[in-house]
Amino acid sequence: MKRTAHAHAPLLVSRALLPRLMRLYDYPHPAHPGRVIRGYDRPHAVRTARMCAAVAGALGHGAKRVHQYQIACLLHDLGRAGLDRRLFGKIWSWAKERGIPTRPREWRAIHPETIYGRETEAFLRQYRNELEADGIAMTPWAKEQIEMRLGYSRRLARRLRMVRPAIGKMGVTWAPWMQHVMLYYYYPEKLASATPWVKQLAEILVACEQFEAYSNQRRGRDYYVRKNETLIDAFAYLEELQQEGVLSDVVMGTLRRLTAQGEFDAILEEARGRAFSQEERQALRAMES
Repeated sequence: MKRTAHAHAPLLVSRALLPRLMRLYDYPHPAHPGRVIRGYDRPHAVRTARMCAAVAGALGHGAKRVHQYQIACLLHDLGRAGLDRRLFGKIWSWAKERGIPTRPREWRAIHPETIYGRETEAFLRQYRNELEADGIAMTPWAKEQIEMRLGYSRRLARRLRMVRPAIGKMGVTWAPWMQHVMLYYYYPEKLASATPWVKQLAEILVACEQFEAYSNQRRGRDYYVRKNETLIDAFAYLEELQQEGVLSDVVMGTLRRLTAQGEFDAILEEARGRAFSQEERQALRAMES
């Protein structure tokens, strides 16, 4: 396996393969033929994939599996190919301000009458008029932005069908479990009876992806209307997922240990766009305890 020069949480795919995988996030613009929407926040996918491989390796998964897993992690946001930063942010900021659930399992918890897999349609039935009254027209493109969260499973499946031939030409072997781990955050119930090692890899992806996202200045601004990134907020959210049973103690413990050892310092500083303060670095070193 070819490694980059990174000393910590290395990238395992080759320098030649990485840009080819990242181009799968590019999406034809629906309103401008010939124009491409460049995949959103590719560095987030790369940083997440590096962290995931480090945690998976620390938990004893073999080199071949971890290499294949890192490819799935690099493509974990593929269902959001075509994300319109302005429109996506506008819709989901609107929802967040009103306490409206933005993930399928959270939607069904509040609206149990919703047919499984039809959360996007239920959202539109309930809030279309309010959205349009507030100046957010529910065009087909706006509905795509809603599908990127509430209908992520469908959209990911569609996108994977489109790019699988290209993935095959890259010499990448795509296994069904790779798609399963990509869905776990939004659909943990889909892995209820999964093989334990698949479930663990799915948990690792959720933990690392959310840790990076809560440290990611760009995502904080575009997705969450957040002005500051803090380690306290990141781990508070991960602990919520742990309490809900989405993350296991062993995955959380390993993430904390590697964080305390400095495995992710450079990744998290890159995501934040600035170096840690001395106080933050001390907090990281004490993370395991």
